Amino acid sequence: MLKDLGYFSVKNDWTLIYNGTEPEFFVVRETMSEKNGKTLLVTGGAGFIGSNFINFIHKRYPNYKILLLDALTYAGNLDNIPTSLKSNGHFQFHHGNITHPDIVNKLVSESDIVVHFAAESHVTRSIYDNAIFFETDVIGTQVVANAIVNNPVELFVHISSSEVYGTALTDPMDEEHPLNPMSPYAAAKAGADRLIYSYVKTYDLPAIIIRPFNNYGPCQHLEKAIPNFIVSALQDQPLTIHGNGESSRDWMFVEDTCEALDRVLHVERDRVIGQTINLGTGTDTSVVEIARRILKLMNKPESLLQFIEDRPGQVTRHISSVDKSHEYLDWQSKVGLDEGLKRTIEFYQNNPKWWERIMWMKELWAPKG
Repeated sequence: MLKDLGYFSVKNDWTLIYNGTEPEFFVVRETMSEKNGKTLLVTGGAGFIGSNFINFIHKRYPNYKILLLDALTYAGNLDNIPTSLKSNGHFQFHHGNITHPDIVNKLVSESDIVVHFAAESHVTRSIYDNAIFFETDVIGTQVVANAIVNNPVELFVHISSSEVYGTALTDPMDEEHPLNPMSPYAAAKAGADRLIYSYVKTYDLPAIIIRPFNNYGPCQHLEKAIPNFIVSALQDQPLTIHGNGESSRDWMFVEDTCEALDRVLHVERDRVIGQTINLGTGTDTSVVEIARRILKLMNKPESLLQFIEDRPGQVTRHISSVDKSHEYLDWQSKVGLDEGLKRTIEFYQNNPKWWERIMWMKELWAPKG
């Protein structure tokens, strides 16, 4: 047994099983006992949306096996997975990178469904340090897709991004909107998006491409706007806003995304395989309005707003069409913006230990005003 691990590494197909007692882990090479339910491989599942998805699916389908593959970069955090899940027989964590074919092939061969979240995902960081975005988002996705070609699964859910569209040319933006990525991150996601489309056409990959719009909620890294604003307000520090703050986004609470992905997993396969579907609310709100709402909900003064220079590659507007998600998934978002913000604020107010350890990264990629 390995004790008091400040850092750990597990190579290839070694499995890191959490035993319910922080910070003790043990390494095994065993597979889980066969029980009823599907086996889901979730790449990048220690990150924000991935961990929320895992928690959601486990609560709704407790007999499902969940294989989590994550490289545990700065954005991955096993604390996002509850102890009750980590300590039962339906969960395995595999520490590894999606660019490594050996571990990816092994895990895909054990899975019924693959949900692919793993990606580098910060627009501003991609402007200054972009090579890793193409390695992970494009080459990593190719490795996963090749593994599925060689080890067929029932369904492959590729999590793309609304960033592939660039600035809205239509209101709303449907799935036929041109792809005009405006940052290296968006270009990498667009490359992965089109790679999966090509595998559907060439290899009959049983894939669906999902393009979520701007998610927010518990366990989101402080590099993102909403948690950054909330933590700044908690500390009575300035809420820094790029440009004039009028850039708008379609903000969706992460629980709604998880609900939609649940529909993806359980709708008739022939209906969704080969499709590309947006996930959004159909409304957009400016960044400065988001900051003002957070300050109001937290009883903080608007004098905390601080405007700084705009970042390169800024998208001025995103607003999702909801027609296709309603038609194919019988789904629409339920959590209103104020309710979602309140729930997100409560998470950061009640869990300072979660975010205090990453405070040093909060302004790491912020431009200097």
